[in-house]
Amino acid sequence: MARDLKYTRNIGIMAHIDAGKTTTSERILYYTGKTHKIGEVHDGAATMDWMVEEQERGITITSAATTAFWHYNSDSYQINLIDTPGHVDFTVEVERSLRVLDGTVATFCAVGRVQPQSETVWRQADKYNVPKIAYVNKMDRVGADFMAVVDDIKNKLGAHAVPICIPIGAEDKFLGIVDLIDMKALYYDADNKELVNFEVKDVPAELMDEAATWRNNLLETAAEFDEALMQKYFDDPDTITKEEIIAAIRKGTIEMQIVPICCGSSFKNKGVQFLLDAIVRYLPSPLDKGNVVGTNPKDGSEVERKPSASEPFCGLVFKIATDPFVGRLAYMRAYSGKLDSGSYVLNTRSGKKERVARLYQMHSNKQNPIEFVEAGDICAVVGFKDLRTGDTVCAENHPIVLESMVFPTPVIGLAVEPKTQGDLDKLGIALSKLAEEDPTFTVKADTETGQTVISGMGELHLEILVDRLKREFGVEINQGAPQVNYKEALCQTVQHREVFKKQTGGRGKFADIIVELGPADEGVTGLQFVDEVKGGNVPREFIPAVEKGFKAAMANGVLAGYEVTSMKVVLKDGSFHPVDSDQLSFEICARQAFRKAARKAAPVIMEPIMALEVVTPEESMGDVIGDLNKRRGQITNMDSRGGARIIKAKVPLSEQFGYVTVLRTLSSGRATSTMEFSHYAELPANLAKEVIEKAGVHLADDDE
Repeated sequence: MARDLKYTRNIGIMAHIDAGKTTTSERILYYTGKTHKIGEVHDGAATMDWMVEEQERGITITSAATTAFWHYNSDSYQINLIDTPGHVDFTVEVERSLRVLDGTVATFCAVGRVQPQSETVWRQADKYNVPKIAYVNKMDRVGADFMAVVDDIKNKLGAHAVPICIPIGAEDKFLGIVDLIDMKALYYDADNKELVNFEVKDVPAELMDEAATWRNNLLETAAEFDEALMQKYFDDPDTITKEEIIAAIRKGTIEMQIVPICCGSSFKNKGVQFLLDAIVRYLPSPLDKGNVVGTNPKDGSEVERKPSASEPFCGLVFKIATDPFVGRLAYMRAYSGKLDSGSYVLNTRSGKKERVARLYQMHSNKQNPIEFVEAGDICAVVGFKDLRTGDTVCAENHPIVLESMVFPTPVIGLAVEPKTQGDLDKLGIALSKLAEEDPTFTVKADTETGQTVISGMGELHLEILVDRLKREFGVEINQGAPQVNYKEALCQTVQHREVFKKQTGGRGKFADIIVELGPADEGVTGLQFVDEVKGGNVPREFIPAVEKGFKAAMANGVLAGYEVTSMKVVLKDGSFHPVDSDQLSFEICARQAFRKAARKAAPVIMEPIMALEVVTPEESMGDVIGDLNKRRGQITNMDSRGGARIIKAKVPLSEQFGYVTVLRTLSSGRATSTMEFSHYAELPANLAKEVIEKAGVHLADDDE
């Protein structure tokens, strides 16, 4: 019998670094009976942080998936949980997890409040329409302020934040919470390691007024989502039942109109069971998310699949991981149908059939073999040969392509070479496996220097990847200094005629094109190709070859060989030879046209600009700002929070290497910073000259 999907929750835990995501995940596993011992992050013993690098650094690097069961109102709910990283360098792990989740728990630190990465993951959740509940963690810390976090969520994230509980005390006096729906106080015993470690009592007299105010706020919000409830609220609020409040809040949460907020201290085992109740009460099941929409690869028409085991199978691969024992694991979310171990599916990107050798339910890095998966499940598959992150797999006779994922481009590179000849082959294999796992990690061979350049999202990202090369793959490497991934752009539009002739005895080569080359229209990335040829001067079959030639040429710009990210080419006219012209001639002609025309189109070097946030004590503020000015930084905002000053700035990545060390020195170790990619901007002419010289590309004065 098929499982009732209304008892399934696919959720993620997302937050800024150090807000306590992994500790919260560990408590969820403990209180649901999934683990019998609480793993601590600071001891390097967290279940979900299974990589050696994660345990050493106390941070999450890869998103780990697990399944647990929670009993609520005598029903058993299956919670498929993904713990995501908080560090901005691993933002792709959050992005791809959110793509397949139905709901998420946004965790905030009661002291740090809404931090930069909290904003980033919040926007990512909005992008994929993932409903959220907020959990304010670390209520036991000095400076904890629940209401300040609620205000921050409203003001900075623009969310309709609705507390469903309020704290009893704060800092070392944090004793528990007041449940605003039941109007009861829950007092927790931090030292009690039982699965029920709280007592239910009456609301303390000193909190009665505050609790009544916030309960009224909750009822008012709930009434907005149910007309019958609205009537009751105006006539007699006391007649509103607990079930009615929960149903209305659930409706508002699923519609992404409100965000219920609860609080606790995961480390001190306070508030986690209440959070689990909130997850099953308010976050959507696969049924609430409704049908998944895709396109038919044969004719481009829209196709829908219901979240039901009786529908044709379709699923989305959201992550590839390499396991030393079972090989390539493809993490997959099943959206419809049923998939049996040993059966075949169609990969709609490659158009090939793939065999499902084995299916696993994941628990961090351990696999439990299962016979089949159904709609709504998250599982891992072994046996796929040609599979990438974002691929759709489906029933062979019912093809569908689900919306894939778009990943940010890497901004920082590092040259690596093997220490010995023996490591050479191993390096190639290891790098291709890592690139398969991580879409924001790219590998490129530099043809001029013969070096291999690996690129990623930041210094920490590359540091971890180099570490993994040594530990997991046993490859010893020498590495160069980090390099910035510059891009090139065109600033002016020029017209150019290119004639390609080659006579080699027998049949020759001939192509002639007149093009207009310049910057792409606003908001367009890649090649924007417009065909304006009239009267068949360039035959139809050669036009795709012209487009292909320009597209290939964009990989190496004319200034320093960096990629040109966007460009507009208008094919105006041309001519052909009835015998000597072919597709290859026109492709070569287009490449040559780019090399010559791009030099006349005012090419510039573009550099990555990072959004930086520094939290510093008042006394170090002057030094920090002075240092940022030296780094060509532009201060965009200054604020204060809890006795510290917050400086937001836009700073070029090239000026930021080793910044953390300098910041520690300037502030005697008291300031912290977070940085994420913002945009590309034109590099000043004097610095562009240095970059061009360094690249060793010396432009000729003429157009040869």
